Amino acid sequence: MAAHQIDLHLVSDATGETLNSIARATTAQFEHVQIVYHRWSLIRTRFQLHRVLEGIEAEPGPVLSTLVDKALRADLDTTCQRLNVQVVNVLDPVMTLLQEQIGEQATARPGRQYVLDADYFRRIDAMHYVLQHDDGQSQAGIAEADVVLVGVSRSSKTPTCFYLANRGIKAANIPLVPNLPDPPGLDAPLCPVIGLTLDVASLVEIRRHRLRLIGAGTATGNVRHDAQEYIDEDAVKAELLWARRLCNRRGWPVIDVTRRSIEETAATVLQLMEAWHVRKRKADHAPA
Repeated sequence: MAAHQIDLHLVSDATGETLNSIARATTAQFEHVQIVYHRWSLIRTRFQLHRVLEGIEAEPGPVLSTLVDKALRADLDTTCQRLNVQVVNVLDPVMTLLQEQIGEQATARPGRQYVLDADYFRRIDAMHYVLQHDDGQSQAGIAEADVVLVGVSRSSKTPTCFYLANRGIKAANIPLVPNLPDPPGLDAPLCPVIGLTLDVASLVEIRRHRLRLIGAGTATGNVRHDAQEYIDEDAVKAELLWARRLCNRRGWPVIDVTRRSIEETAATVLQLMEAWHVRKRKADHAPA
């Protein structure tokens, strides 16, 4: 079946991340369509909106909007109606629901979710923490972590930590390396420790790609001895088995990231963190 093509306009008065997420989640459900995205962010004045309206007129297509300013919304709706283009203000249903439940009219202040409040600075602090505690660095600061991710090399620990940091979570990661002592500082952890793993074939391919990037090997197989062991299937299989047994022995839950995106892995980490805290609260309040 030939792919159907549509122009999709995402109009936001802030960064546009909300619309990007909605668009990704919805358009992923359609296999036979080619989406041409037109992203219009930080639209807060009539002058800026005029550029958007010209773009919609030049390449008509459905519009998703998170504009909260009433005058800008009215102009957008009027132009879309004239062009016979559908527009959906995606925040309206949720905003209406909350206004009814809270009994208060919402303020129409663009980008209010991005104010420099305590939550913002917590995310920045978490980013700095990840940088300082990546790949087993600064062991003394592990006690400040909200979660520690462990796993063999190239098991997505670092990108998952950065994603979590954007949620304000201080995530440290420690590599698991065979024939070395168990990771220090995790005998009596003050936060959840979670292992990441993946299947042998996927890990070997990821490591091969990594070696090509850093010039340690070539497509023709000219690889140094230490690099060869790094991607040897039997050696990788043994390494993953050793890491899994270590996590089991320590009672650390393990997430298989083979077919998970970073977002899905982070969501599972958050679930395991919540379960860990629930168990800890119950243990703290249990009778002696």
